[in-house]
Amino acid sequence: MAISELDLPAGVLARTLADGTALAEGLADRVAEVLRQAIEADGQASLLVSGGRSPIPFFEALSARELDWQRVQVGLVDERWVAPDQDGSNEALVRRHLLQGPAAAATFLGLYQPAASLEEAARLAGRALAALKRPIDAVVLGMGEDGHTASLFPGSPNLALALAGTCAEPCMAMLAPVAPHPRISLTWPLLARARLRCLAIQGPAKLETLRQALRADPLRMPIRAFLGDGLEIHWSP
Repeated sequence: MAISELDLPAGVLARTLADGTALAEGLADRVAEVLRQAIEADGQASLLVSGGRSPIPFFEALSARELDWQRVQVGLVDERWVAPDQDGSNEALVRRHLLQGPAAAATFLGLYQPAASLEEAARLAGRALAALKRPIDAVVLGMGEDGHTASLFPGSPNLALALAGTCAEPCMAMLAPVAPHPRISLTWPLLARARLRCLAIQGPAKLETLRQALRADPLRMPIRAFLGDGLEIHWSP
């Protein structure tokens, strides 16, 4: 199956790249272009990225792009509720692979907050994001084979609220069905209003997940909520 065979909604742009390296480089070029435009127009740019191992080649490619990095804010679409020096921290991953070289001059806005409860940590994370330039200039999402994106997992107690267009909270406490760590995730209204919204996926299994998500309810496959006008899908076999 090729991505061109999917019945994508009007306004969704699909890009097919030859392999993972081409995907990382092409996505880095696209994001850097948008960040440069934002800096020229507004004097500042904002970028939110996803964690996990899949984005590492993209992070390393983007860190090598020529940008006025001191004018760029970098944050995460989600985070495990673990300190940055612990295993599983998305913040640590971004610092290790993206905020290197000239990109180290960027301002990082993390989601992890020490608190008495996950819910309180999510509220504190939302307050910390008050400094984030909005609308966000670029968001890069991933997708799990269960159809989750960010930490918007099927079956999570707060999912319906986090996906609601009326949700006023920038962050919400989330639970993954099998992963050991509780999560903090940005909510749909904040992510969906970004100027550039990209979904980066690789391989036939993810393409099949995307095909299923196009026919699914967002509460069953949350990525469906993002498959609308203006989304760019970057895929490689």
